[in-house]
Amino acid sequence: MKLAVVGHVEWVDFVAVDRLPAPGEIVAARDAWEAPAGGGAMAATALRALTGAASFFCAVGRDWRGFATLEALRGTGLEVLAGMRGDRDQRRTLTYLTADGERTITLLGPPLAPCGDDDLPWSALEDCDGVLFFAGDAAAARACRAAKVMVSTGRARAALVEAGVQVDALVGSVDDADEAVDEELLLAARPTWVVATESERGGAWWAPGGEGIAGRWAATPLPGAPVDAFGCGDAFAAALMAG
Repeated sequence: MKLAVVGHVEWVDFVAVDRLPAPGEIVAARDAWEAPAGGGAMAATALRALTGAASFFCAVGRDWRGFATLEALRGTGLEVLAGMRGDRDQRRTLTYLTADGERTITLLGPPLAPCGDDDLPWSALEDCDGVLFFAGDAAAARACRAAKVMVSTGRARAALVEAGVQVDALVGSVDDADEAVDEELLLAARPTWVVATESERGGAWWAPGGEGIAGRWAATPLPGAPVDAFGCGDAFAAALMAG
């Protein structure tokens, strides 16, 4: 299969702590490191691990973090196709990873996502069996629709509403307001399927155009204690698109 992800990538400062600091408190980190991440990058990495190959369309800043982002992602075996933004630095985030396996993220800088006028081979998506759309503008969303299957997350709301393209599946979250699936998004994207995750409770799926066509799934029990929830929803969306 030829599969691709269109979305964002950020340079992340990961800080592992036992718990989040209280206001005014100083806590010592158990570990710290830097790496490229973000929803699009996490999904593309998971997709390559699952299927053996994946293309990732993104945008990066023209600074050392932007170039380090490309080098690190390509070092994993991903085909990375990036629009270089000469007037922007790479977007950064600070991510706390706490002992309970959760992550808490602070965004540093405005969003940086691929656009239709970036110098990217958008026509290559026409040959893709599937594309997962995380972030971009309306032109990027229309380019994604040229693939045989288009899956999108609720994060791409603004682009989907403006583009008015129909998606095969829309992935949302009951627990994350940024990925909510509401009537406006349903009317704009006209998905064949809606899939709504509910964290450890599993989730639900339904066909908006088919009365009574719906179901639920239970989350598979963890094989051990939770270690890190970072990127779980992104990997889920990538696996769903591949399926």
